[in-house]
This record gives sequence, C-alpha cells and structure tokens, in this order.
Amino acid sequence: MKSLKVKDLMSRKLVSFTAQTNVVEAMDALLKGGFSGAPVVDDDNNLIGVLSEADLMQVIVQDSYYDESIGIVGDYMKSPVDTVDPEMDIYALAEKFIKEHRRRYPVLKNGRLVGQVSRRDVLRAAEGYIQHEI
Repeated sequence: MKSLKVKDLMSRKLVSFTAQTNVVEAMDALLKGGFSGAPVVDDDNNLIGVLSEADLMQVIVQDSYYDESIGIVGDYMKSPVDTVDPEMDIYALAEKFIKEHRRRYPVLKNGRLVGQVSRRDVLRAAEGYIQHEI
C-alpha cells in the first residue's frame, strides 16, 4: 500500500460547475448525484472554488430572510481551495484528512483540475489492501 498515490485512488469523472452556474441547478445536480460538494472551474478547467452542501445552506437563509433571487455558484462557493497533488502518497493523504477534517480534496496537476479524492476513496483502497493481506 506504500506505493499507492492519489492518482491511483482519485475520481476522474467529476461533476463540476462554473461560477456562472445557477445555484439552484447546482443544488439539483448535487442532490441527484448524491454528492456533498463539487469543484468550480473556469473555462480552462482551472480550479477557482468549491461548492458544498454547507455553502448551499446560505441559499436557504438568503431566500428566507431577504426574499432575493437565488443567484449563481460564484456567490456561494468557497475560495481559495486546499488541494492535493496526484503524486501524494496515501499515508500523507490520510494524515491530511485527519488533520484538516475535510471530506474531499480536488486534485490539481499543473494548476488544472484532474480529479477529486475523498476519505471514502482512501478507505476503499485500505480495505482492499487489508483483505488482500488476510
């Protein structure tokens, strides 16, 4: 398992949004896909933020208090975003998850979004390795 890298675990097929995506459409995509968040990219696939379920709670607050139009993803996303490199090993990644209490990290190579890795991805890899060893 020592040789496992982020690139071996990460998801490459991602739901992502642009800053101009309607926030209600983004919420719908997350709910339908069963995702708790997604990266936000520009036209060149550069990561510019992340939109999470927690960020979308603001949509509800905004609507209930101010009765304003809902807005776009760029109004609610978090930026800057902590990321990981595809060459990071699984142990360093696990330590990062423990230390920073995150659910997922976008994976960047040369500044471009190439994937996403979650705590669950690490656990799946570890489970497979442990079962193989038994």
